[in-house]
Amino acid sequence: QVQLVESGGGSVQAGGSLRLSCAYSGYTYSRYCMAWFRQAPGKERERVALIDSNRGTSYADSVKGRFTISQDKGKNTLDLQMNSLKPEDAAMYYCAATGIIYNCADMRYWGKGTLVTISS
Repeated sequence: QVQLVESGGGSVQAGGSLRLSCAYSGYTYSRYCMAWFRQAPGKERERVALIDSNRGTSYADSVKGRFTISQDKGKNTLDLQMNSLKPEDAAMYYCAATGIIYNCADMRYWGKGTLVTISS
């Protein structure tokens, strides 16, 4: 059974940094996509950063140069380092991963989220 558990959310001042972590278990696919999404109240869910096992990393334009996604296969974690945070980065952040279908647009597994709030 695949499980994804996010941690690291909290409140930070604008301009500050946070590091989110997603601990995953039971995940054994050799071709996969793992990603961080976010959703703010009243807004659509947005994919923030992605790791594709074959193609590397990609980022939403809104976070490019500020956020870094990384995976530690030894620890089974997917991290999101967020720097130079802006008020518009406030959202619930979710970790997600593909299943047997290797399609980055089709995330099969989701965590429950971790909340990031930004004070100006």
